[in-house]
Amino acid sequence: MITLIKYDQTNTYLIRGSKGCILWDTGWSGTLGAFCRAMGDADLKVQDIDFILISHFHPDHMGIAQEIADMGPVIVVMHSQRGFIHSSDRVLIRDKRAEFTPIEDDKVKFIAIDKSREFLDGLGIKGEILKTPGHSDDSISLALDSGEVFVGDLNPLYELELHKGTKIEETWNMILALSPKTIYYGHAPSVDLKTNPLGRLLGKSAPDDIYSLVKRITRCVDRGVPKDAIVNKTGADPVFVEDVTRMYVTHPGVSVQGILDRIEIKGK
Repeated sequence: MITLIKYDQTNTYLIRGSKGCILWDTGWSGTLGAFCRAMGDADLKVQDIDFILISHFHPDHMGIAQEIADMGPVIVVMHSQRGFIHSSDRVLIRDKRAEFTPIEDDKVKFIAIDKSREFLDGLGIKGEILKTPGHSDDSISLALDSGEVFVGDLNPLYELELHKGTKIEETWNMILALSPKTIYYGHAPSVDLKTNPLGRLLGKSAPDDIYSLVKRITRCVDRGVPKDAIVNKTGADPVFVEDVTRMYVTHPGVSVQGILDRIEIKGK
């Protein structure tokens, strides 16, 4: 059973097997209260979670992982991710909006990627964890035998033409070879590939003025214009400018549509 626990800009998923439960990704530091409320709204408890898996160690995917782990769940890290666990610590510590609790390495359960199926079997979950570089070198995906694939921030499938000859294309080809049914993204809504083979977010086109605004912001970022100057130049909301800038910088080659999907502006 898959449950979306929506409480921040990052999609967090609860994946329950017959013998245990995994939490896939977390939000920024400072969102623990919102996470607990969202769990309660779904009639779930943090104690229902056995393990936490993190798609990659960027701030918006691991910000409260240790705080959740302090309540019982164990953080699981692939050996290929070991060197990246603290790659975002400095960013989160510098962010004065909330205190950040770094991951405690001695409490982490490290497993080899080729042992992932055995690990998941112990939870009554049929599937495997894949090393899926492209967005970042530490990125992993969770592929269930039933056809659901959790890809974190891997560039969306509908952008694939933009990434010919790159790691992103290699990774998507590996995933598509599994004949997935549903793709679960880190920021965009999930996509049913049976009804939507290209993985596009149908029926949610953003207004032209929003597209134009995002393009103006990204051009300013390319020229190294400071955030405050971008706000003054474009008249955009500072939070919107910050979100667009973050998504543009952390997702090389992302399209305007991809940026909008990730910050969930469409339909609002």
